[in-house]
Amino acid sequence: MKVKIYNMESPNGNKVANQFEIYTDKGKYFQSYRSIIVFISNKGQVYLDENYWDYSRTTSKYRNIFLNDDTKSIKEKITSGKYKFKELN
Repeated sequence: MKVKIYNMESPNGNKVANQFEIYTDKGKYFQSYRSIIVFISNKGQVYLDENYWDYSRTTSKYRNIFLNDDTKSIKEKITSGKYKFKELN
């Protein structure tokens, strides 16, 4: 399996420590520090880690950038079933 890992960038274009986008043959992941927060499958299904998806302000900020979404909308998508919880760690 091919894996590529990139540091996420701040809104100013600077690389951000401890915030990563990981690309694999199965889809892409967002990792904050040592925890996987989000997985988007190649079919477009979004999975949020049930324990860490809303862990901290920084994690939420970069999760939102990764998903191109905001926390309110993410919560609505969880409630509607569009985004699903899954053990990612």
